[in-house]
Amino acid sequence: MSLAPPGAHLLVGAMDNHVHACPHINARSLDVLTAVREAADAGMAALGLMDNFANSAGYAALARAALPELAIDVFGGLIMEPPAGGLSAEAVRIALAYGYRPGDGARFVSLPTHHTRNVARLERRSPAYVESCLAIPDTGPLPDPLPEILDLVAAADVVFNTGHVSGPEAVRLVEVARARGVGRILVPAAHYDAATVATLAGLGAVCEFSFFAVSHATRIGLTHVDAAAHAVPFVHPAEIAASIAAAGPERAILSSDCGVGVLPRPVEGLREFLVLLGHCGVAEADCVTMVATTPKRLFKVGARG
Repeated sequence: MSLAPPGAHLLVGAMDNHVHACPHINARSLDVLTAVREAADAGMAALGLMDNFANSAGYAALARAALPELAIDVFGGLIMEPPAGGLSAEAVRIALAYGYRPGDGARFVSLPTHHTRNVARLERRSPAYVESCLAIPDTGPLPDPLPEILDLVAAADVVFNTGHVSGPEAVRLVEVARARGVGRILVPAAHYDAATVATLAGLGAVCEFSFFAVSHATRIGLTHVDAAAHAVPFVHPAEIAASIAAAGPERAILSSDCGVGVLPRPVEGLREFLVLLGHCGVAEADCVTMVATTPKRLFKVGARG
């Protein structure tokens, strides 16, 4: 009789909102349907598909239609990278309505992950490239069409993901989004310091911490949105644990950000992340909150027909 690996029990009833199983210019470790099957086999409750090149709500609707026998919620959304339409209110409207039936549409709308000045500078892109990327001003109105996009997100009551902006930009975005009525805000926060994380959580945002940031994938160059290969900074799991303590488990979620071929498949990546955090002092009950309770509430898992 084989023994379940450490942390496997924490996957039962869990969800992973950040899986890149969709078509890509990097090799993927698995396709969408396989990702859904493996998550269901692990007893997981939900899976969120992300794609830098397209609205992934269509992939999610297809997976639900193709695998109706699996008791797992699958959802997608829009990352507003240029290949997916960029910062476009029309692209958001389409994503929110995309699918086979009402309720199939995007469950999140995200600012760019790589076409932000913050990431472009980290990747040492050219000055012209950096200038073309999204920046959030310290004061004054947000650049168009962001106000209209925030209003669409608020009306649809879906998750607004701040994308890979800087810490101060994320704080400004959360403040403005809240003022415009956005009720569900997710901030990728693995590379922020604990003080910034505490500020974001205090403003009502949920902070996301992903396995990718603590993995060996940070040590090599990868092609994320074009043919150029870039690495992201490694974050020690102990730093993630400190940020989790700053946010509190009710304002933090854990994800794999797996799918790229150099990493374990998403279910395994999430399990390894939970084990690493446990060794860094994060309580098992808090891990359950961050991998099940908080993300399910944020993405309305179990609340949609």
